[in-house]
Amino acid sequence: MSAVVPTQPSVEPGFVMNVQNLVKHFELKAGFFALGAPPLTVKAVDGVSFKIHTGEIMGLVGESGCGKTTTGRLVTRLENPSSGRIDFLGVDIATLRGSDLVGFRKYMQMIFQDPYESLNPRFTVFRAVADPLNVLGIAETQEERLELVIKALEDAGLRPADELLGRFPHELSGGQRQRVAIARALVVSPRFIVADEPVSMLDVSIRAGVMNLMLELRQKYDIPFLFITHDIAVARYMSDTIGVMYLGRLAEMGPTEEVISRPAHPYTRALLAAVPVPDPEHEYSIVPITGELPSPVNIPKGCRFHTRCVYAKQVCREVEPAHVEVSPGHATLCHFAHDFYSVGSLIPPSPPKEWEG
Repeated sequence: MSAVVPTQPSVEPGFVMNVQNLVKHFELKAGFFALGAPPLTVKAVDGVSFKIHTGEIMGLVGESGCGKTTTGRLVTRLENPSSGRIDFLGVDIATLRGSDLVGFRKYMQMIFQDPYESLNPRFTVFRAVADPLNVLGIAETQEERLELVIKALEDAGLRPADELLGRFPHELSGGQRQRVAIARALVVSPRFIVADEPVSMLDVSIRAGVMNLMLELRQKYDIPFLFITHDIAVARYMSDTIGVMYLGRLAEMGPTEEVISRPAHPYTRALLAAVPVPDPEHEYSIVPITGELPSPVNIPKGCRFHTRCVYAKQVCREVEPAHVEVSPGHATLCHFAHDFYSVGSLIPPSPPKEWEG
């Protein structure tokens, strides 16, 4: 099989990632007492489309179980999509298999949520960071690998790097472990990084340093990120664009500040209403949402959010909404998108001052 050589997209220059109608369904195996029953299907990702420019950070926000992490695993091809296109550097990587897919591994990397689990406890820092170099056949000599590892560790803010090379994960703090994980992603000079809840397992006191580090790396190397988080305040701080995900679909997507200030979907409004305000005298309004997230096995008819939406009308229960573009680059799945957009919303408080670099 001939190797696929990545190129920049010729149709839409400037886009590193162009995802079109991405679908991932998991079929559940029937139990003994369900023999003969039709198979059940989990619609984890059910028609997601987005584009990411060079140097752009896209935030993907939503509750647990909405399909954020599965989307990240799909675009890095850690999972095989059921259908859809993933145009990365001019090639549809959704169709790649075997050696062709392996050739793209050096161009995309993933930072996982839990640094306690994503690092092998038996690997030293050097071995953990150098492992992608060995797997992908980058750097021929030990000296070359050492040079690349030290550079990646220093880029990740671990200085002096040579003092950490022989340490094991249990000898590092949580923040240091996540920085080692970031260095492992950087060591192969990727063109795209998926960061899956990279600060949710860290103490609040060190989250700011890790977030600012990723912003500095984006600035320094022009690396685009898909930044997955359940915290819309973190997404606002990190992202140029925000995609709000609900039950396997993007309920709303657009420029970050516009989505925050003029949300056009009631689910986005509910997420914003739940953002804590560091003011003891602040009076919270009632969060406009009810009930629990429905099962992705039994998707509600009509609008997927209508079972929890306090604004739902009869049309929401019967007719699935189409994408509505309320302004250039700002689209949502809601029958009353223009009404919500015209009303606007109070902008949540700015990120804490300690987040600022």
